[in-house]
Amino acid sequence: MGVAGKHFPSHGHDAADNDAQSSQSSQSSQSVPASAADERIRKESFFGHLLNRPEFAAISGTVLVFLVFAIGASGSGMFNLDGVMNWSQVSAYLGILAVGACLLMIAGEFDLSIGSMIGFAGMMVAIPAVYFHWPIWAAIVFAFAGSMALGALNGYLVMRTRLPSFIVTLAFLFILRGLTLALSIMVADRTIISGVGDLAQADPVTNFLFHGVALHALFTSLAHMGIGSLLDNGQPLVPGIPKVLLWWFGLAAICAFVLAKTRYGNWMLAVGGDANAAKNVGVPVRRVKISLFVLTAFCSCLFAVLQVCDIGSAAADRGLQKEFEAIIAAVIGGTLLTGGYGSVVGACFGALIFGVVQIGITYTNVSSDWFRVFLGVMLLIAVLFNHYVRRRVSQS
Repeated sequence: MGVAGKHFPSHGHDAADNDAQSSQSSQSSQSVPASAADERIRKESFFGHLLNRPEFAAISGTVLVFLVFAIGASGSGMFNLDGVMNWSQVSAYLGILAVGACLLMIAGEFDLSIGSMIGFAGMMVAIPAVYFHWPIWAAIVFAFAGSMALGALNGYLVMRTRLPSFIVTLAFLFILRGLTLALSIMVADRTIISGVGDLAQADPVTNFLFHGVALHALFTSLAHMGIGSLLDNGQPLVPGIPKVLLWWFGLAAICAFVLAKTRYGNWMLAVGGDANAAKNVGVPVRRVKISLFVLTAFCSCLFAVLQVCDIGSAAADRGLQKEFEAIIAAVIGGTLLTGGYGSVVGACFGALIFGVVQIGITYTNVSSDWFRVFLGVMLLIAVLFNHYVRRRVSQS
């Protein structure tokens, strides 16, 4: 009892001291702002936050391009409804490729066979449908399956051999281009196969998904109401929204959501940032990269199917240099060549810049020869800006 009695006063004294100390510390912490109490918290300006966004440069460039053409091509019809559909359709075709290229570049890889895959996939649709009398929908399914299988083979070889994807896909660029030429000559004795458009229009599923335009009745009504122009036969000058625009918007929305809001999107960024570190924490690096090669092949085949159904023919030289244009659009959109950083939205704005300049320059008095010069300058500016942003993000 005596021992216990001696112990309690001492314990009560310590508790009182601790209460006093905690009271003083709580008062002092209340008097000091949170930002000063924790040096790890750093305030950032609104403009600084914008600079850290990968799509900031592409959006700014898009605004600048629109301002330039609004001044230089004013009154030329570029921003009339038919003019808008012209450059937006060009942007949409490239945008489909840019979405796939962007995600693959974020994961730290390249696919230089995109352009050749377009020509090859077009032949995979046209030859069975025209010469072997397959249903057009079956030829399209065959083209998607074959393209995605080749994309998986691309990814498997890159992961299996550990060779740079630049080398492996460069080899497939020549292989697919050569196969396209050889097969078209062997089967059709020509490099252009026509008659696909009529088959696509006759098939209800293909016509609904890939051929023609959407909202034709709405655009016809608007034209009769005075919104838009009418042709002599009573049809609107702009018959509707091209299907490629709807595919572009849908694909971009899905891929942007996956990149920003899902675990799979985090895996892409992690794999592109440091593949070894990502593998050590359980990220399936091989599966992620191979699936993205499959995605780029899917985008190339989608481009080819839409183009074949729209133009009505397949040609062996289709897609020439489209791989570089897709990479340029992704880089302009804020995607780093080193991987681990990028934006699907930015890649779409990069494709929009490309389409506006390519078509818009024909509405001005400037020679179209300057288009490539502008594209190269935009690429250089984008690379320098992306390097600055990456360094800024790393330092912060």
